[in-house]
Amino acid sequence: MKIFNTLTRQKEEFKPIEEGKVKIYACGPTVYNYIHIGNARPLCVFDVLRRYLEYKGYDVTFVQNFTDIDDKIIRRANEEGTDYETVSKKYIEEFWVDAKGLNYRPATIHPKATENIDKIIEIVSGLIEKGHAYEVDGDVYFSTKTFNEYGKLSHQPLEDLEAGARIMVGDIKKDPMDFALWKSAKPGEPYWESPWGHGRPGWHIECSAMNLRYLGANIDIHCGGLDLIFPHHENEIAQSECFTGTTFANYWMHNGFINVDNQKMSKSLNNFFTVRDVAEKYGYEPIRYLLISSSYRSPINYSVDIIEQCISALQRLYTCRDNIDFELKNAADGDLDSEIKAMIDKRTAQFETALDDDLNTADGIAAVFDLVKDINTAVLGKGASKATIEYAAKVFDTLTDVLGLVYNRKEESSDAEIDALIEARTQARKDKNWAEADRIRDLLKEMGIVLEDTAQGVKWHRA
Repeated sequence: MKIFNTLTRQKEEFKPIEEGKVKIYACGPTVYNYIHIGNARPLCVFDVLRRYLEYKGYDVTFVQNFTDIDDKIIRRANEEGTDYETVSKKYIEEFWVDAKGLNYRPATIHPKATENIDKIIEIVSGLIEKGHAYEVDGDVYFSTKTFNEYGKLSHQPLEDLEAGARIMVGDIKKDPMDFALWKSAKPGEPYWESPWGHGRPGWHIECSAMNLRYLGANIDIHCGGLDLIFPHHENEIAQSECFTGTTFANYWMHNGFINVDNQKMSKSLNNFFTVRDVAEKYGYEPIRYLLISSSYRSPINYSVDIIEQCISALQRLYTCRDNIDFELKNAADGDLDSEIKAMIDKRTAQFETALDDDLNTADGIAAVFDLVKDINTAVLGKGASKATIEYAAKVFDTLTDVLGLVYNRKEESSDAEIDALIEARTQARKDKNWAEADRIRDLLKEMGIVLEDTAQGVKWHRA
């Protein structure tokens, strides 16, 4: 598998630190509001990364944090007349509603910044001792000029970064590029005890602390949105490598931005959509499909037309899977057809080639639709053996599961319940009880089940 490494700006063969195991850290949300569709993209993209590595047989430890103390959270708490804990708890719960809707598989560990204050203080103290940080009136800053490689992730020398920065009036930093590791508490703000007085952690330090605690000093992959390259990830590298003396992360992966109707998504343009907003209109799965339908590094465009195209594409997948189930009910025993198996295996290889190429989910999805075409033309309605149809189903389910798609069928009315109602309707028609037959058909329609009377019997699929 090759990964485009932001650090080197080239595709590199992925070689894990420890054979058979992968350690991944993904920056999670700051929990002061509902997540927007921009937040959802790294959720879905790196969920596919994790799923694919597991599919390839790796033992993956996946850590994604919650930033549960931050200026935005404190501001929201003040606006609502409550405290930071109430705000963060509420929006973590709301995050899980959306994450479940998007079929995001929970990380191995979901640590919170406030659960790791001790580790943060340990790292900040160590950086001061090593001469990489300094304290001024209860604030602690990292000294960027003590790290010669500062700027290596964003590929900008310190001088160029410094030229775009400026020290605000009253700023107490020694250098404009220095950043806060620990902030002294302002009146009325939440705080923790520290060697420098009452205060709370800066944003960047929390991820270094959680990486070190849960994954160790050197991890395989660190990922997040393109907007995090500078300053967040640049600062993580500086403080982590100065503290541990070793490489922080071997591979850096960053997903592109989301545009809305070909314009950058922003509150000022009034084109800012939360996942909840979109899901209430179109459902969650079309959002996931959209977010993985293009190369993760490219910008992606959201519009009503595009989300409706995603709905149509998903319907093709669901129809194929429902037709497989229908065929299985009447399939005869027999050997697995070797020619059909070879054809299906070719699609598996096509899928793997795509995802091995820097997680190319666009071509991966194309491979799934080629599989659907093969199943429709060579398996369904062709008198295929039960073993052959089951093999097609297994491959279909495996590949769509890696992408995290076609998951709602498992959460709806059971097939047995639907079959029982269809059988009752069939009997009512035999008895010429048309009112009862119509009642059952209407009931199935309310359940989202569409019936189709065929020579082989009644077929059904979900609307």
